Amino acid sequence: MTERQTEGSGATVSVVQSAADQGNTVMEAKSRQFRVRETNPHTDPRWESFVMRHPAASIYHHPAWLAALEREYKQQSVCLICEDEGGELHGLFPLMYTRGLPLSKGRPLSGVRLSSLPRTPLAGPLTSDPHVTTLLLQEAVRRVSEQPNVRLQIKPQNRELGGLVDGVVEKPWRFTYLLRLHETPGEPLRFSNSKHRTRIKWSISRALANGLGARLAETEDDLKGWYSVYLESMRRNVVPARSYRFFRALWQSMGPKGLMRVWLVEHHTDAGTTIVGGHVYFRLGQTLSYAFNGARTSALPLRPNDILLWQAIHDAHQEGCRVVDLGEVPEGDESLAQYKAKWGAEPVRLYRYYYPGFPDAEHSSEGNDNNLAGMAKAVWRHLPLGVTSWIGDRIYSRL
Repeated sequence: MTERQTEGSGATVSVVQSAADQGNTVMEAKSRQFRVRETNPHTDPRWESFVMRHPAASIYHHPAWLAALEREYKQQSVCLICEDEGGELHGLFPLMYTRGLPLSKGRPLSGVRLSSLPRTPLAGPLTSDPHVTTLLLQEAVRRVSEQPNVRLQIKPQNRELGGLVDGVVEKPWRFTYLLRLHETPGEPLRFSNSKHRTRIKWSISRALANGLGARLAETEDDLKGWYSVYLESMRRNVVPARSYRFFRALWQSMGPKGLMRVWLVEHHTDAGTTIVGGHVYFRLGQTLSYAFNGARTSALPLRPNDILLWQAIHDAHQEGCRVVDLGEVPEGDESLAQYKAKWGAEPVRLYRYYYPGFPDAEHSSEGNDNNLAGMAKAVWRHLPLGVTSWIGDRIYSRL
């Protein structure tokens, strides 16, 4: 076992490598000195530069997302980097402390967590090689180990963390649905499945015939209009809503950088034009991520979600995107899985990693951020929208 001295949080800490951890990177470790320490991603230009050029980076590694997450509940991120002796960045690891839910004792979301990242579908370390990943993971484990009753939670895009550090356990999570766009930009967007293609074409034609039209949000007033629709949709689905404060932070930090788009669908009638639906998307590199949606209950027969998703996918294809991430599906929600599959998206299993571990029986994708434990559906669906927003805000403040 070897020990390397490295800086962290203004103090000197040790990053330990076992012989197994070193693996095939031992020669590189001998020839290059690394150190792991904290940085501020909003003032350290290397962070954003690393994210923008890394092929596996997600929008949730970007400083603009971290800024919105910090502003949501005035939390400070713990942003680790691994750099060499010349100051070149080889990896980064965004984390944040969160209090956990008080009524789910013994479950993964109970108690204090150091998470990468809370209230975020994907994050985890982003590195240039497995050795750097190990160093960053070791530092996160060290910090958790020194704090009683704190659990480390990591939400990576793949299974690369398995076996790197003793005590870090892997747990299967939900499926996310990925639509891969293989055709040449500029050519018409086509779906290979003729049955799905026919259904989509019918839905879009019906939406247009019903007087629906899609456009991009341009002002914060548009965002406010969408938020009222979002609240109604969350109440109908019995899911806690994020605060408007959070979406305003996204609009301000991500919008100017072209990382966020809000597609609105409006209903045009003789009486005027009203917003009846909307989707929030994030864009980084060649990936478009579907993030939040809402639709008026009264407008659902008009097919607002279909015209919104079609417009977003069409534009992503024209702009050279290669992947549209349609997001997770809760276990057992077959209708949502079928809806996403209709667009040609394929399921990809996600995994969560924890330190310390816990029994498999305590880990379930149903005891998660999007469930409203203990609240009767019938009661929730009759609460005023302002009340559901207030309750949701307090739930998310602990997640």
